[in-house]
Amino acid sequence: MEIDNTNTATWIKSRIKQDEIDKYLKDGEDFINDELIEAKIKSNTKPDRKTVETIINKSLAINTLSLDETAYLLNVDDPELLSLMQEAALKIKRKVYDNRIVTFAPLYLSNACVNNCQYCGFRCSNQEADRRILTQGEVRQEAEVLAGEIGHKRLIVVYGEHPTTDYEYIAETLKTIYSVKVPTKHGFGQIRRANVNAAPMSIDALKHLHKVGIGTYQVFQETYHHKTYETVHPKNTIKGNYKWRLYCMHRAMEAGVDDVGLGVLFGLADWKFEVMALVAHTHELESVFGIGPHTISFPRLEPAENTPFTKNSKYMVNNDDFLKLITVIRLAVPYTGMIITARESREMRTKSLKLGITQTDASSKIGIGAYADHANDQQGNKQQFYLGDTRSLDEVIGEFADLGYITSFCTAGYRCGRTGKCIMDLLRTGAEGKYCKLNAVLTYREWLDDFASEKTKESGEKVIAEEIEEVKNTMPKVYNQFMEYYKRIKDGERDLYF
Repeated sequence: MEIDNTNTATWIKSRIKQDEIDKYLKDGEDFINDELIEAKIKSNTKPDRKTVETIINKSLAINTLSLDETAYLLNVDDPELLSLMQEAALKIKRKVYDNRIVTFAPLYLSNACVNNCQYCGFRCSNQEADRRILTQGEVRQEAEVLAGEIGHKRLIVVYGEHPTTDYEYIAETLKTIYSVKVPTKHGFGQIRRANVNAAPMSIDALKHLHKVGIGTYQVFQETYHHKTYETVHPKNTIKGNYKWRLYCMHRAMEAGVDDVGLGVLFGLADWKFEVMALVAHTHELESVFGIGPHTISFPRLEPAENTPFTKNSKYMVNNDDFLKLITVIRLAVPYTGMIITARESREMRTKSLKLGITQTDASSKIGIGAYADHANDQQGNKQQFYLGDTRSLDEVIGEFADLGYITSFCTAGYRCGRTGKCIMDLLRTGAEGKYCKLNAVLTYREWLDDFASEKTKESGEKVIAEEIEEVKNTMPKVYNQFMEYYKRIKDGERDLYF
């Protein structure tokens, strides 16, 4: 699609709705207090075992931690106490989400952007970037590969901020993605959940996307540290407005989009500060709307083509601290979904599974049009950053199965209305896990029959047999109906769910 820059300047000026910032402020200030956060990190030191155990018990009861409690855990360095925290993180994950791992694919539809973020390969000043916006036909081709050749059911669809890819374009691409239905070995492939990673939008725009069927609306603050934010986001850009971005989830909730995803780009500012700010954002959403984040993501700064900042930041997070921050986030916001992506290496992603991760991507390509092009190599001038793990979905699922995890392709909860406060209540009590166990098995059966290699299918059959036995022993009232659905799926029927 041709990139039209004719009215870009006018569009930029009209993008931010000041009244949709001011209405949420308290005495003109936002809810991230840098000085308070830094003071709490400095004051909650010298952790002792008794206090750590008390905090862990609060997490195990699926209650959000306070900022002081979060700071206390962030300052734990004793190996024995860290081990206790890691064990608790896994217990919480199993309590809320069972042993399921949800997989998805990123689908980048455009890299045209009016912003100029220092760390991003898509920044408008990067003259080496090969700009492209997919047409609806090209979007369909991408979705057909993802749904029909690879077997994905869930996507995170990514857009640059540009007038050509405003909410009208997003809405049309979502309709195109949802319309795809591709024959497979025994059934058909389709995308059943399209989450969106896009720029902050107005309430009216988000209402429009809500009607279309937007999944989780994902906007990362990148960094919550006010001074750092100002340094890496030029003032004369839309993204330079800290508060417009900070309150985008408030606008989403008001628009009816009640599944939202928070995140930061670790490596821009002090990682302990960023974890504290994520928890502060969680508190704000819980206080105002009674609903916390559906997911939290924690990408690390990765190299990008012609983007020196990605190699020179003094706040790069080492592997040990990265695993620690994952642990603390799981304990601090125990009900939330936690996403680790293919930015990370295979080794780091495997280690993170033991710390409460619930979602990850696979077969990932982040070049514009890379799935339909069947690009085998990473294309630096066409993608936002470089990936650390490019394994196929089949390879990732095979490894999960060998580790005893079941991969879930379930999207039933969203289509049954189990979103927002409803799903939060179910997650806190562990009830959602029962629905998800049933649907995980059914969707896993679909994928094994339609897409798995013989090696992965062999490993998957062992996992699925164990899961069916658990359903029989723990959910006898639904077992017969469950097995009826299971047989129908083995016979080629698709998309049956509880």
